[in-house]
Amino acid sequence: MSDLYDIDIVAWSEQQGALLRRIADGERIKSNELDWPNIAEEIESVGQSQIDAVESFLFQAFVHDLKAAAWPLLRDVPGWQGEARGFRAQARRKYRPSMRQKIDVAGLYADALQALPDTMDGQPPLPVPQECPVTLDELLSEA
Repeated sequence: MSDLYDIDIVAWSEQQGALLRRIADGERIKSNELDWPNIAEEIESVGQSQIDAVESFLFQAFVHDLKAAAWPLLRDVPGWQGEARGFRAQARRKYRPSMRQKIDVAGLYADALQALPDTMDGQPPLPVPQECPVTLDELLSEA
């Protein structure tokens, strides 16, 4: 069973889904037909992928906000600010309260600082805060 998981996860997921539906319908099946370790792993990965999506949106928002702050006179600033708002809106739509303790805002901010280019249009960046200046609640607010 685990072999199928490693060889063809689509076939494995269809097979395991069908077995779970049969159980839900009241049918008795052999417990060894279900690949419990991988089922549990896949269920957990669904939640983690949602957290990853929120973190990705927040990281992108930080990068765009930081570019706008570091190069405030470039013509791209309004676009960066709009994209940052859009990424925060997408994060807000995907966010669930159970994610709060799993999202490392300071770490995402530090990663965004590292992603900033050394120059833009030949200009070095203006100084930006080296510590994250916002909370998760502030990032996700609609204001």
